[in-house]
Amino acid sequence: MILTVTPNPALDLTWHVEALSPGATHRVPTAAARAGGKGLNVARVLHGAGHEVLALATTGGATGAEFTAELAASGVPHRLLAVRAPTRRSAAIVDDRRGETVVLNELGGPLAAEESTALHDSAVQLARDAGVVAICGSLPPGFGAEHLGELVAAIAASGVPVVADTSGPALLAAARAGAHVVKPNREELEQATGRAEPLAGARALLDLGAHLIVVSLGTEGLLVVGRSGAPVHARLPEPLHGNATGAGDAAVAAIAAALATGVDLAADTDAAARARLDLARRATAWSASAVLMPLAGELSPRHAELEAAVVATPIHEESR
Repeated sequence: MILTVTPNPALDLTWHVEALSPGATHRVPTAAARAGGKGLNVARVLHGAGHEVLALATTGGATGAEFTAELAASGVPHRLLAVRAPTRRSAAIVDDRRGETVVLNELGGPLAAEESTALHDSAVQLARDAGVVAICGSLPPGFGAEHLGELVAAIAASGVPVVADTSGPALLAAARAGAHVVKPNREELEQATGRAEPLAGARALLDLGAHLIVVSLGTEGLLVVGRSGAPVHARLPEPLHGNATGAGDAAVAAIAAALATGVDLAADTDAAARARLDLARRATAWSASAVLMPLAGELSPRHAELEAAVVATPIHEESR
């Protein structure tokens, strides 16, 4: 079973417009409303791909009631913790003509001390029955980087690999706590490490204690960097355009699915090197596939076709 943990979930609202014109009034169809946040999107992708998954998140207020009802209707197995602060909202406006998306994310309300403890304890308990844990997204006030580090360390100490997809100080805390895989995008990596070059930033996270780094590079694909073996750069021959809000989450789903097979992606073996190449191809394809879908948390039926087209290339010392 793969457990996803979403400390700061959101009710995701998505509007599609033919063309977005700043300053203009737009008439749009009714927004699609979904229980979201990065961990929920990861769980949806995994569930749709046939993996056993359980999504852990918080919920509160009137928005939380709508969030809960939609999640129940989705069929994704879940465990929700009631909190006092209302569940935040996230608005995505997709410009269909340009293939671009504008996203507005509310910050989210604070967790009380006892709510933060309940989230930590529930995640640790549920992780005992998991093969992989993915902790994803931003953190609400009251559950800061130090709390995330403690959670990653507690789960990792039990022998369960952790994938961390977050940003800022929390990204560094996850690496220091021994997360098996850390997955920033290029901007998050530079902001956290101060390194503009993705390979240098990835190695900085490895030096802190992470075992493997997967860096999303947008239309340039992604980078897989471990402590041993050559880094791998993977990309499609031509970039795809669409709704990119769930692209990184689909890549995390691919990482979690790879770890769920029991392979040690960070090992210094030929088998691990092949597994990293396979992961680079699949994560790139799933990420690109998600861009083609109208809502986050879904893969296009073309994902296998896209995976076959991905070009994955080891980066050797002489080519750096």
